[in-house]
Amino acid sequence: MTNAPDLTPVDAVVRYKALADIERGFRVLKSDIEIAPVHHRLPERIRAHALICFLALVLYRVMRMRLKAKGHAASPRTALDLLARIQKHRTHIGPRTFEGVSRPEPRQLELFSALSLPKPV
Repeated sequence: MTNAPDLTPVDAVVRYKALADIERGFRVLKSDIEIAPVHHRLPERIRAHALICFLALVLYRVMRMRLKAKGHAASPRTALDLLARIQKHRTHIGPRTFEGVSRPEPRQLELFSALSLPKPV
């Protein structure tokens, strides 16, 4: 049932399924990506916030597609949690500075490969 009389039944079903996909996207933004609603007044800030949310969702979906295409079992949420354990360190000893990245675990290296990303240096 719809309030748009110009829609055919097929068009109504297609739009309804698209709505379900959009709602799934908002669930991902709130749960997996952890973007909380922010109340903005200025139009440019509203647009900026919407753009950030859109880009986060696109990156999440690209990650999901790449993992699935490589046959990797990890979900994007699991992958992000695992990759977040990699740390970059900077130490100052007198005038000298030392930098380094924690040694990636084998599971993390598999994710870099599955996502077609370079290993951190």
